[in-house]
Amino acid sequence: MFRRVVTKKISFDNEKYLREQTGEILKRVKRFDNKLYLEFGGKICFDYHAARVLPGYDPNVKMRLLEQLKEHSEILIAVYSKDIEQGRVRGDFGITYDLATLKLIDDLKTWGLDVTGVVITRFNNEPSTIKFKTRLENLGLKVYIHVPIEGYPYDVDCIVSKNGYGRNDYIETKKPIVIVTAPGPGSGKLSVCLSQLYHDHKRGIHSGYAKFETFPIWNLPLDHPVNIAYEAATVDLGDFNMIDPFHLEKYNVRAVNYNRDVEAFPILKNILRRIVDADDCYNSPTDMGVNRAGFGIIDDDGVREAAKEEIIRRFFRHNLEFATGRGTKKELLLAESILRKVGIKPEDRKVVVFARKAAEECRNKGKGNKGYYCGAAIELADGKIITGKNSPLMHAVSSAIINAVKYLSCIRDDIHILKPEVMNGLATLKKDILNFSSESLTLDEILVALSISAHTDENARVSIAKLKELQGCELHSTHLLTPGDEAGLRKLGINFTTDAVPSSSLFFNY
Repeated sequence: MFRRVVTKKISFDNEKYLREQTGEILKRVKRFDNKLYLEFGGKICFDYHAARVLPGYDPNVKMRLLEQLKEHSEILIAVYSKDIEQGRVRGDFGITYDLATLKLIDDLKTWGLDVTGVVITRFNNEPSTIKFKTRLENLGLKVYIHVPIEGYPYDVDCIVSKNGYGRNDYIETKKPIVIVTAPGPGSGKLSVCLSQLYHDHKRGIHSGYAKFETFPIWNLPLDHPVNIAYEAATVDLGDFNMIDPFHLEKYNVRAVNYNRDVEAFPILKNILRRIVDADDCYNSPTDMGVNRAGFGIIDDDGVREAAKEEIIRRFFRHNLEFATGRGTKKELLLAESILRKVGIKPEDRKVVVFARKAAEECRNKGKGNKGYYCGAAIELADGKIITGKNSPLMHAVSSAIINAVKYLSCIRDDIHILKPEVMNGLATLKKDILNFSSESLTLDEILVALSISAHTDENARVSIAKLKELQGCELHSTHLLTPGDEAGLRKLGINFTTDAVPSSSLFFNY
């Protein structure tokens, strides 16, 4: 039996985007004394949000951009001291910002890109940050300290003085473009750029500043789903998009920006004027930007639909964070209001309906684990939706993934690809040896069982090869995912959501 694999429609042209973006940055650096500090917003690598809302977008296209600019640029990483102290977590990877910083450095290295230094911003002698600084230095990395500035950002006299930026470490750089990036938002990238400008101009170097940020896309309409998806992605920050009033007044052109940049622009312009001692500054927040992502879109309908899907995913994420105490009711209500603004509902995500139906079928047949009935559904690249239900030996997510690779491998439903002796052995290990509350296997454990089974079973071996085809697929679960389920889904590159309903009566259930 031959099954044609259909890939998702491409709506974004990476090569066109790279040409546009590289040209714009090189053009901007010439405007200054061949020295540009480029605030690099968003995720510099593994930008899965962009890949989800712009189908075809390479999550590492920014790394390719930096590769093209390698001879002209060097990289600084900013990290906020309090984020280290408070153990802030980067949501897409589920790791803290200190580890995310190390991962970012490693990711850059794999692309042949070296980091000039790490800047710890608003440092106030936090104990965890001191340990992190020591760790970085022990790894051979240069670490620079920026301190809190009293009255920032309003007291310009203090900020642009020896008692403001003058107290920060100065970082000597050699190349025309200095990329300032971070493991996440609010890390102090802008302050690092402005501090460097201050020190440069004191030394007679007439450097400049620009901002690179993919979203919102300035030349798409304000109500475009791609731009609204940015609002959904920054609910915790309270960001919202607006027409840049400064750009409209100066050029009579409607350009989209977001509230924080617009609100901060008069202050930023004042600081820049004080540093460079000239009136040749930007006229609007949009002027500061070099983003060309909008020019890479080749199918507007495609990105609109993808963005709507992302808005729903974000709603489910905030629902999960509220249910688990990591988010607020205000954030959840804001996520709901964004759904209404676009005119969509959670059930418009196709896998949601199928997952809930699978859970109901499980309930009707009484086959759940200890009376708890869970369902999961995954949509494959060809549009086929595969479901799974929980059982005494397998979580619903695990079941859906196994059923999906069997479908992709053209293996009949009645054929087992997981060896019973392997499954029973793992279940015994969990229940009787490691004293877990349940022997039911998480997705991470099921993937191990599948790989073991592949040594003696041809169907299992073929199925493993099909796991790669699950990358970028959509999945929904009716229950809270265990860490083992989440880890497995992340490794497979699956976009998942959940109804955040407990899968058992236990508070600690792995």
